[in-house]
Amino acid sequence: MLEDNLALTKVLSNALDSRDSYTMHHSKNVAKYAMKIAEKMNLPHYLCEVIHIGGLLHDIGKIGIPEHILTKPGKLTEQEYKLIKTHTTKGFEIIKHVRHYKNSGILDIVLYHHERFDGKGYPKGLKGEEIPLVARIVAVADSFDAMSSKRVYRKELQLETILEEIKDNKGKQFDPLVVDAFLALFAEEFHKEKEGL
Repeated sequence: MLEDNLALTKVLSNALDSRDSYTMHHSKNVAKYAMKIAEKMNLPHYLCEVIHIGGLLHDIGKIGIPEHILTKPGKLTEQEYKLIKTHTTKGFEIIKHVRHYKNSGILDIVLYHHERFDGKGYPKGLKGEEIPLVARIVAVADSFDAMSSKRVYRKELQLETILEEIKDNKGKQFDPLVVDAFLALFAEEFHKEKEGL
């Protein structure tokens, strides 16, 4: 049953990623980074699995957003940005009937990954721990991959710049505990590289 759900998840995720060459591997990257953060936070195995599946599906609602808006090279109008923001609720509506997704936390990821720790996010303006932990983890992974990928409207950012940006938004956009776990992963990688020299 779990394998069937994972197969369905991958089909949906690939359908989304194939629409836009600039974000082709975004869902897979977000799932991978989010799972690493969850493991670093010592979350139970089943929750790491939920985060992996939720990461693959977090942007599934973008299937319902017109392509010319998703791939627009310039700045979005206020109306276009409002439409983009509906991808969280559209995604929820698309997958809410899949039984395995219902009470696992996967729907929380799809619906709440754009909420902000300071309450200024969307769709509900949830604040702090009102936002489910699984969604707070995916929010950091999502932002990291978005900044480190080339987009139609800008080049990818340097790693140092991205880490600084995430650090600066600790307690504002992002949960401080999630940011600490995320930054610790990079510190570990850096030490491994130094030791390998």
